[in-house]
Amino acid sequence: MVVNVDKEKCTGCGACAEACPVEAIKVNEKAKVDEETCIDCGACVDECPVEALSL
Repeated sequence: MVVNVDKEKCTGCGACAEACPVEAIKVNEKAKVDEETCIDCGACVDECPVEALSL
């Protein structure tokens, strides 16, 4: 699986990056997931206040 980021919904708040246990998400203006580091745990999906992330 891969975490998908809906760039139109993402506000760049950083909640997903803070929730990620392996630091696989970086946020500049929008969230970006490092697919090699991501463990598909879904923590970021649960924390996103605008539902911009999905598995």
